[in-house]
Amino acid sequence: MVGTIYKNTFKADSIALRFKGNTVTYEQLDRTVTGYAAFLKKLGVKKGESIILSCPNSPEFIYSYFGVVRNGAIIVPINLLLTMEEIAYLIKDSEARFMIIHPMILQKAKLTRESIQNALGIQVIVLDEEFQKSVSEINNEGFEDFTDENAISTFLYTSGTTGKQKAAMLTHKNLVFNSEQCRLGLHGKPEDNYMCVLPMFHVFAFTACVLMPLWSGAAITIIESFQPKEVVESLLKDNITVFMGVPTMYVVLLEAGKNNITFPNLRLAVSGGAALPVEIFRQAKEILKLPIVEGYGLTEASPAVCFNPLDGVQKEGSIGLPLPYVECKIVDENDRELPVGEVGELAVKGENVMLGYYKQEEESKKALLNGWLHTGDLAKKDEDGYIYIVDRKKDMVIVGGLNVYPREVEEVIYQYSKVKEAAVIGLEDKLRGEYVKAYVVIKEGEECTSKELLGYMKERLAAYKLPREIDFVPNLPKNSTGKILKRMLKEQ
Repeated sequence: MVGTIYKNTFKADSIALRFKGNTVTYEQLDRTVTGYAAFLKKLGVKKGESIILSCPNSPEFIYSYFGVVRNGAIIVPINLLLTMEEIAYLIKDSEARFMIIHPMILQKAKLTRESIQNALGIQVIVLDEEFQKSVSEINNEGFEDFTDENAISTFLYTSGTTGKQKAAMLTHKNLVFNSEQCRLGLHGKPEDNYMCVLPMFHVFAFTACVLMPLWSGAAITIIESFQPKEVVESLLKDNITVFMGVPTMYVVLLEAGKNNITFPNLRLAVSGGAALPVEIFRQAKEILKLPIVEGYGLTEASPAVCFNPLDGVQKEGSIGLPLPYVECKIVDENDRELPVGEVGELAVKGENVMLGYYKQEEESKKALLNGWLHTGDLAKKDEDGYIYIVDRKKDMVIVGGLNVYPREVEEVIYQYSKVKEAAVIGLEDKLRGEYVKAYVVIKEGEECTSKELLGYMKERLAAYKLPREIDFVPNLPKNSTGKILKRMLKEQ
C-alpha cells in the first residue's frame, strides 16, 4: 500500500528523510505518519473521499500524503502556483471536503484559514504548530491501515494543454508497482541518497524521488525548490548518489560546469518530464561527467514507462527500453501496430496504468482504447526495441501537407554553440496550413542573428522544416517542473 510503502525495507534507525539539516529515521517516519492518519480519521476523513493537498517540498508533504491514503481516502496534490479560481475548479471536480495546506503557503499569499474556507467553501487543515501538537498527542491505538490495493489512492490532474484539467485515477497498486519497476530499472538500493528537488506534487517527483527510494530503503534529501547554487552545493556536500531532473535543470547545471565542477558521488542522473536534447545529453556527460540516462513517463502511467538501461547500450536520443512488466507498441491511426522504424502513437500496457479519468467516461475510453494507454506521443522503435519519441501528437506541425516534428528542429538548434535553450511551435498559415516558428535563448555573453542561425540550420534540415520566424528571447515560459510551456508561446 502507498501509505506504508516504506515498510517493505523497514529499518528503524536508518535515515529516511533529510531536510534543512534535520534527519528523520524510518521509525520516526512511521510514527508520524500513523499520527497524521489517526488525527485525520478523528476529524472525519472517510474512505474514498478526496483531500486536496497544497504543500511545498517538505517532510510534511510526505506525512500528509501517507496519512490520507492510510485512511483509504484519495489524495489530490496540487500545483502551488494555481490561482484561487483554478483551485476552486479542482475542489469542485474532485468533490473534496477537506484541504490540507502548509502555513508557508498562507504566509506567502497573505491568506488565513478562514479566508480560504470562506472563498472556497472547504474545511481547511493547516499544518501549523497547533496541528503538530494535536498529532503528537493523538491516541492511535487500534488504528487500522487501509488494505485494498485496487482502490484509488491519488487523483493527479493532467497539465490541461487542451480544455479543463482531468484527474487521472491512480490506485495503490499502480503506484507501488511502478515504484518496484523503477527500483528494478534503476537498480535502487538502501545505500542510495536521492535528491528530491522536483516538486513533490508532480508524479515524476513523487514516484521516482519519494516512493521508489522509500520502497528501496534509501534516504531522500529534500530541497524545497530548484535554486542552482543550493542544488550544486548539496550535490557536492550531501553525498547525493541519485539525481532526478528535467532537461532545463541540466541546462542550468552545465553553467556550473564552466567552473570545472563535477559530481563524483553521483552514480546516476535521470532526465525525464520532457525530451532531453541530444546536445545537452552529450554535454552533461562530457563536461559534468554525469552518468546520465533519459527516461520517459506520463501521469497516466504512474508515471515511469521506459529508461535507457544502466547495464548495456544507452542510445542517444532514445528513451530506452520498457521497464520490467511494461509493454509498449507503436500504432497507426487505426490502432494497428506498426513495423520497426515507422512513426506512430506510443501505446503502453501494464499494472502501472491508471484506471481512467475521474467522471470522464468518454475521455477514458479514448485514452485506454483496447486495453492500451494511448499516450498522445509520436514515436518509433528501432531493430533493438529502443524507443524514440519524435514529438507530441498535438505538437506536430503540418506545412503544406508535410509533417514537421518540432523536436527534430529543436535538436538542430541546440547543436549551435551559442544556443542555451530553444522551443519550436507551429502557427496557422492560410496558404500552407501551418508554418514553423522558433523561440531561442542565447547563452550569456553571446550574440546571434536569425540569418546566422538559419544559415547553420539550412545545412541540416530540409527547407520546409526551417523556421519562418525566429524570436530571440531572454527566457522561455516554464511550469513548476521546468518543462517549457509551448501553449503559452502559441498564445502570445
